[in-house]
Amino acid sequence: MALDFDGKTVWITGASSGIGAALAREWAQRGASLVLSGRDEARLSQVADGLECETLVLPFDVRDEAAMREATEKATAWKEGGVDVFVANAGVSQRSLAVDTNMAVYREIIDIDLTAQIAATQALLPHMVGRGSGRFVFISSVAGKVGVPMRTAYCAAKHGLIGYADALRAELVMSGIDVHVVTPGSVATNVSRNALEADGSARGRSDKAIDEGIPADEAATAIIDAVALNQREIVVARGMEQAMAEARRTPDQLLDQVARMVENGYVEKMQRSDT
Repeated sequence: MALDFDGKTVWITGASSGIGAALAREWAQRGASLVLSGRDEARLSQVADGLECETLVLPFDVRDEAAMREATEKATAWKEGGVDVFVANAGVSQRSLAVDTNMAVYREIIDIDLTAQIAATQALLPHMVGRGSGRFVFISSVAGKVGVPMRTAYCAAKHGLIGYADALRAELVMSGIDVHVVTPGSVATNVSRNALEADGSARGRSDKAIDEGIPADEAATAIIDAVALNQREIVVARGMEQAMAEARRTPDQLLDQVARMVENGYVEKMQRSDT
């Protein structure tokens, strides 16, 4: 049976545009209350104004850990029961060859797309564990499964996000908390226009693959449908990108095998061996 989101509280980062805003619209239609986060309060408010549901706008830069922790306290206190679903969606892409790219670009992309997403999850994790239920939804990319040219930093971050999510899922297998990894292909957003070039400047233009990509609202519907069905790894792509993601999909049998390790006492055995 698919999960009903009516009355649930969903917190989305990177919610001011693109996939994040589309997810907000779709979850609102399904009866959820929305916490919207991103750097631009005005754009977040515009998204909130278009939703027919209760919303809480919590603007902050994901790299500001103090602000993120303050937002976590506000988000969990907003509704009785706290946050039911957390969507780690904030991110920035890249369009530059490795040989040309400043190391500062690697640090910025990995900080935003990986380290900050881990920090936000870690801040919310005690709340989820304490309530004994919840869902983490990590928006990675087909580039988190397949190395794509001109995206070495982005691929590194998105591969890392999947690794964190998969390990977290295994640890939480008996906690009542579910973990989902989403690997979108080309979705019609500003991701290419906002991507960083070799010197760290914004690219400022889109490309044909993105412009002709899956409409953001269509992608959001597919993502939420799959989360409702408790799919652990969710591919949202077409054509060659879908084929690449499916070729690198982690088999359910392998995810089950790692989960059984935890169920059979792996953590306890490791902890005893450390003492």
